[in-house]
Amino acid sequence: MTSQITTHVLDTAAGRPAQGVHASLQVLGELDWRELAVGVTDSDGRITNLGPERLQGGTYRIEFATGPYFEGSGTPSFFPSVALTFVVAETGEHYHVPLLLSPFAYSTYRGS
Repeated sequence: MTSQITTHVLDTAAGRPAQGVHASLQVLGELDWRELAVGVTDSDGRITNLGPERLQGGTYRIEFATGPYFEGSGTPSFFPSVALTFVVAETGEHYHVPLLLSPFAYSTYRGS
């Protein structure tokens, strides 16, 4: 199964996929965030089954546990986690949310 939300984490400092990064997909409710799914990046840095095949429209985020990933390789880092917040429309579109990661910076974009 491929979910409506997928991600790909690349360790740009090392020049390779970031394997073993834990991620949590969350939805914003009336008062707080609620976890919907969890996953871990594979050897290619991807999670293709993060959540259901279809989500309701709303505000979502993926929180990546980046600190433990860098600790595992003995690399000092600045961000212990990265949370990417985005809006899902009611259209049923696929949302690919990549994370380009280094020990002291990160960036993202809406992928395809």
